[in-house]
Amino acid sequence: MKNRFSAGRLTVYIVAYGLVAFMLIPIIWMFWVSFKPINSVVTVISELLTPPYGVESYIRVQESSMIWRWTLNSVIVGIVQTASTLLLSSLAAFAISRIAFKGKTFIFLLILAGLMVPVEATIVPLYELIVRFGWVNSYPALILPGIALPLGVLILKQFYDAIPNDLMEAAKIDGANLLRIWWSIFLPLSRTSMAALAIFVFVQSWNNFLWPLLVANDQSMMTLPVAIPTFQSSFTVDLTVPMAANVLASIPALIFFLIFQKQIIKGIAMTGIK
Repeated sequence: MKNRFSAGRLTVYIVAYGLVAFMLIPIIWMFWVSFKPINSVVTVISELLTPPYGVESYIRVQESSMIWRWTLNSVIVGIVQTASTLLLSSLAAFAISRIAFKGKTFIFLLILAGLMVPVEATIVPLYELIVRFGWVNSYPALILPGIALPLGVLILKQFYDAIPNDLMEAAKIDGANLLRIWWSIFLPLSRTSMAALAIFVFVQSWNNFLWPLLVANDQSMMTLPVAIPTFQSSFTVDLTVPMAANVLASIPALIFFLIFQKQIIKGIAMTGIK
């Protein structure tokens, strides 16, 4: 029995590490190619593994692109959109969970209905609003349409429903109003759920491509998912410079994943995303 268990466990480890290695191959190849001289042959293994190596491609990227501006745009959009989404989702979840008002059930069902509406179905009306407001090529156009997240309201409402009502009643006896109760009781207790939701929202914002492609035509307002393919299209033959740009664009996301990997796994488990 022990031998069977050990053999089965060993098989699982072999398969798991094999899958990890398989997924790491493109990343390793990207890093490796980025250090080859410009116009090098990188599709032949023997040429790829032999010197010389250098940082010429990274210098070219910084000279011929706005890589740091694009990174800054992605960071600003990601942070502001995440903070705004957490604030609105938390307040909406608190109101639906703990405040009695007419039409509460209908509003909650309306929010849930938003989960069934594909993003692509809202692109045209949202874009028309952005054009009418004159927000094309601006941060409001990149940030505001993404701060309403029905999934965030659902996750936080479920958590708030589980908080004992005695805590809220005790706070009311002490003279706390609803906003104070939300700030002093519900927010601290939902720290784990908020962290998982924040990571989900930030990663979604960081990887968003379709909406920034529509509303950010100026290169100075592009985010990384839109700007990097645009930059790569000017290097149809050489792969070293585009790979260097990809490495620079990946560094913030890699750092983010390494620091918050436990919370990311927890967030995936909470939201049921595969």
